[in-house]
Amino acid sequence: MGLKRRGFLKLLGVTGMALAVGDSSAAEPIGDNDVEFNGILYDSTRCVDCRTCEEVCAESHKLPAPKPLDQIAAVRKTDETCNTVVNTYQTKKGEVYIKRQCMHCNEPACAAACLTKAMTKTKTGPVTWDGDKCMGCRYCMVSCPFDSPKFEYFSANPKIQKCDMCFERLKTEKSTSCAANCPAEALLYGKRRDLIKEARRRICEKPELYFDHIYGEHEAGGTGWLYLSPVPFEQLGMNTTLQQSSYPALTKGFLYAVPSVFVLVPTLLLGIHQATKNNHLNQAKEDE
Repeated sequence: MGLKRRGFLKLLGVTGMALAVGDSSAAEPIGDNDVEFNGILYDSTRCVDCRTCEEVCAESHKLPAPKPLDQIAAVRKTDETCNTVVNTYQTKKGEVYIKRQCMHCNEPACAAACLTKAMTKTKTGPVTWDGDKCMGCRYCMVSCPFDSPKFEYFSANPKIQKCDMCFERLKTEKSTSCAANCPAEALLYGKRRDLIKEARRRICEKPELYFDHIYGEHEAGGTGWLYLSPVPFEQLGMNTTLQQSSYPALTKGFLYAVPSVFVLVPTLLLGIHQATKNNHLNQAKEDE
């Protein structure tokens, strides 16, 4: 039972050709001029560290409730149990809070690195993960410049966990759970173009309040999450050394220059993943 030898070899051949020739449509950058993505503007000058965003995110994604403030460190990372965290930094302007989660890049490196297209950039903006397609290679984790995807190492059925910008919720609701429930209005959901305009308006009207930069407008080719801050972003633990162009853009033409082994190995892995998946399905049918 399972995938026949001829079918398996055919899959390897087709996939190898696709990788070797390249997908011209996927190779082209996805920019604001082509697609109007949605996103979220986070204004740290308005954040009051209530952590309502953490609570509603956990509730809507069926994750463990956040620990009390007296049981957590001032600076944390997201992990397999939480999609977002709010950290506290001591700056020259006093305490400043910063929210962290998946940045939902315009051209996500995680999606470019995913051999099975389990990680994808949706047309509306969110970067989502499909467990049915994932082969567990975790290339998405290695490739992400923001260290966002996390793996459930201790689960019997492990998943890649990260913020999905409430992709399912947005099919029926007008905003993400965090933006809709922020009592301080530190989060604003909308079209990315409009959010950039709003961020520039705030900086222009109150230059004494804001550091003159919109983090995420150009970093890593642009991201769905945009940030405003009263201090330089390196003081808030944000990576300010990222390139302005997208990271997938670095791989253009790569497959034309590398030895065939680098094409065949991913192809083999993809073929094994498909064969294994089909075997599981056939076995399940036999058990029934």
